[in-house]
Formats: sequence, C-alpha cells, structure tokens
Amino acid sequence: MSVNALYQQRFETVLAYIEDNLEGDLSVETLSAVAHFSAFHFHRQFSAYVGVPVARYVQLMRLRRAAHRLLGQPEHSVLDAALAAGFESPEAFSRAFRRAFGHAPSAFRRRPDWQVWNTVFAIPHFSRSITMQVRIVDFAAVRLAALEHRGPPSQVSESVRRFIDWRMSSGQSPVASSRSFGIPYNHPDTTAPEDFRFAICGEIHEAVVPNVQGVRESSLPAGRCAVVRHVGSPDHIGETIYPIYRDWLPGSGEELRDHPLFFHYLSIYPQTPLEQWQTDIYVPIR
Repeated sequence: MSVNALYQQRFETVLAYIEDNLEGDLSVETLSAVAHFSAFHFHRQFSAYVGVPVARYVQLMRLRRAAHRLLGQPEHSVLDAALAAGFESPEAFSRAFRRAFGHAPSAFRRRPDWQVWNTVFAIPHFSRSITMQVRIVDFAAVRLAALEHRGPPSQVSESVRRFIDWRMSSGQSPVASSRSFGIPYNHPDTTAPEDFRFAICGEIHEAVVPNVQGVRESSLPAGRCAVVRHVGSPDHIGETIYPIYRDWLPGSGEELRDHPLFFHYLSIYPQTPLEQWQTDIYVPIR
C-alpha cells in the first residue's frame, strides 16, 4: 500500500470512529491517537483532508444523527435525540440545530427543509490542486527572546507592539540583523479564544535582561523541517499551510515531529506592504 493510501486509510479510520462514538469523547487528543498522528498537527491535517475543522465536523455528525432520529423515529423526544447524539442537554442541541438549520428541532420535524439540509451537510472537501515548492532543511537551534500572547487571536497585534517596544528599548534583538519568528501553539479555528497561544520571537545571542514587557528567553530546537514560502499577508497564511498537510505530506514519506510549526518572517512592516510579505513556514519532521 502506498504512503498516500495509508494516510487516507488512517483518516477514514478516524471518520468511522467519530460515527461510532458520537456520544463519547471526540476531543482532538482522542482522535489524533486513533489516527496515530501528532496532536500538535492533527487539527490542520483533519481540516485539510475533510475540509472543515474537526470540532465543526463532529458537531455536524451529531446534528445529523439527532435529526435522523427525530425524523425517522416519532416515538423519540428531542431529549432522547439530543442525548443519543452526544449533546449535553436538549437546550445545547436546540441552539446548535437552530444555528445550523434556522429552525427549532420540533419545527424541522414537522416540516423538514431538505434544501437547507443538503446545504448544511455539504462538507467542502478541497479540490484545488496547488503546486508547492517544498524544501527539506536541517534547521539549526536558535536562541530566542519570546513574548507569549495568551488570549483572542484578534489581540495578537497588541502583543506584537509590546514586543517591538522591547526590541527597540533593549537593543538585544535588532530587527535589521536578527531573525524574527512566530510560533502558534494551537489553531485559532479550533481553540477557545481565551486559550489561544502565540509566541512572538526575535533571535538573540545573550541572556534576556529583565523587562517590563514580559519578554523571556526561549529557543527553537534543531532538527529536520519541511519549508514552504508564503507570499502575502500573514492573515492568509492558512491558505499555504493547509496544502502542506493535504497535498504534500501524504505522499512525502515524512513523519511529523511533536513540535509546533513555526514562521520565519522575512519582511519588515511597514517598509514592505503586507501583500508583498514573505514568510517561510517550517514544519518539523523526523
């Protein structure tokens, strides 16, 4: 069996597991273990393969099971359908159902709208073929000054400004001669805003002096990495990240390391307009 076929088989196993365990634990940690993938990367691999984030897919499958029970088994109540599909309460089920279908479960049961149904369950698998220039490099360890952002992704820019203030006032990581990095510790689409973590980093060659901005010393370890260049605003970097997992990784024969991917920012703003920015995406591999 080819590497690509094995990769697909592992995801088909995950999808079957979800279907068989809708009332149970379907966290990223559980599903990544089923797939034998790193939890660090599973959500991106899943989104790339299926077309929607794992939490969204799980909710859709739970809604589908509950709706089938409501429509096909008149003796079952909304409570029965909700609990059998893994929802914590009929209220949680009703809220999710109304958001998805625009109707309460009882109203849909009386008069199902199959056009809406088909739209909701059209899982958007990616079909666009992207040609990527992937390089395999031996990345040398880098000593870093890092400011860890914790909180909503929309507020990362505020943390970036604090890091820039430190960089300018300390002189320990001059932007003209020191590399700049970003490390996303989790995925903004699948992480609660208050739990999102992102490190803003600059290369250093000496210990970080205590500072009011909260910048501390950190590092990036040495190791093999797959590198792909993203051109354009970092706000759209996901458009380059997903094809790495979807198109390149399955047939590459490579295995991921248990370390977050990271970004090496090659451009400086505002000297370089965002639409012309260049960012190298490093995906750690074994």
